[in-house]
Amino acid sequence: MAGENAPARIGKTIVICGEVKGKEDLIVDGRVEGTVNLADNRLTVGPSADVAADITARDVLVLGRVQGNIVASGRVELRAGCNLAGDIRALRLAVEDNAVFRGKVDLTQSAAAKGADGATEHRGGGSL
Repeated sequence: MAGENAPARIGKTIVICGEVKGKEDLIVDGRVEGTVNLADNRLTVGPSADVAADITARDVLVLGRVQGNIVASGRVELRAGCNLAGDIRALRLAVEDNAVFRGKVDLTQSAAAKGADGATEHRGGGSL
């Protein structure tokens, strides 16, 4: 039996088209198309996941493929082997070697603040 604090999981063979909303941490190993809204929680995009969605969460960990924008009130981590095509707006961003990222980054103190964005293509190498 899973513990109460264990994150919810979308399995490898699951395909969701539409809006995913929740108030608990979530691990995605399958395919999600549309939007993901976990404003106060953590989203983990697993290594076999394929997400074509705009994401809003507290923290986002990307190990697989994401096509869409990410808005995080906390931290976004792009791990080795991941592929992200979209813009990031967050307080903190960490990018490992061999992570592929194409988009703009806005690291602001306020998730609502919209300043000048700098376009970048980044292929790994520390934190931004």
